[in-house]
Amino acid sequence: MARPYWKGSISFGLVNVPVALFPAVRRKDVRFHLYHDADGGRIREKRVCTLDDREVPWEHVVKGYEVSKGQVVTLTQEELRAADPERERTIVIEEFVKLDRVGVMLHDQSYWIAPEARSGKAYALLLQALARSDDVAVARIVLSTKEHLCLVRSDEGRLVLTTLIWADELQAPPEIARAATTAKELQMAEQLIRSMAGKFDARAFKDEHRARVEALVRKKAQGKTIEITAPAKAGQVVDLARALEQSLVSARRSGTRAGRGPTRARRWGPRVTARRSARSTPGLYPR
Repeated sequence: MARPYWKGSISFGLVNVPVALFPAVRRKDVRFHLYHDADGGRIREKRVCTLDDREVPWEHVVKGYEVSKGQVVTLTQEELRAADPERERTIVIEEFVKLDRVGVMLHDQSYWIAPEARSGKAYALLLQALARSDDVAVARIVLSTKEHLCLVRSDEGRLVLTTLIWADELQAPPEIARAATTAKELQMAEQLIRSMAGKFDARAFKDEHRARVEALVRKKAQGKTIEITAPAKAGQVVDLARALEQSLVSARRSGTRAGRGPTRARRWGPRVTARRSARSTPGLYPR
């Protein structure tokens, strides 16, 4: 079982529920490192002091805040916790609201909430009460010395905590010029939306770009040449009505989301080593 990210308790009224948080998301991005193009050596970043130009080990690195030019105040983890010691291990519920009252633009990171030992009954009580009322709890939590506004809600028999972005952190939207549309164009756009309607299932969608990048890596590891193609130029829609008509025809023919069904998961074979072709393939270095 995964290790908890945070341990503490949920507090509402006089009720206290000991819980643990577990990350609900594990990113699967293709991670690249930096290498020297001449010999393939790994490029590593170093922590160098600007005063003596020497590398500084982690045990001598401290957090600091520049109060004014040349004046820096450093704080230890213990001193930072002293800013709000009670909130350090408590999810403090402040009010209950309907989920649609909290804009999706404010949603940030989600965590599973699991009960700690002997708190199963109190956990179940809060879970069932939230599910029956269809409300979510608005609360505060401190994670890594930073306070977050958050939501606590029921989700298929579990409690979930979602941190929120503070309102003053959300940037104003860009200015958009208003453009006039015709009744026919609007009607066709609505028809296109209805023809592409579906029942969302997140499991039906796969990260196709990541799969293509992984395929490129395997192809180059096998010593094969990667053909470089120029990306298509972004064009302007000259005749909006005609483009809508063509989209409707395509959607009706396919009988699904504009000709695209659920993407099947790809299965990859075993990892391919590149020792034999390393010397002849640019970008590969023998180890």
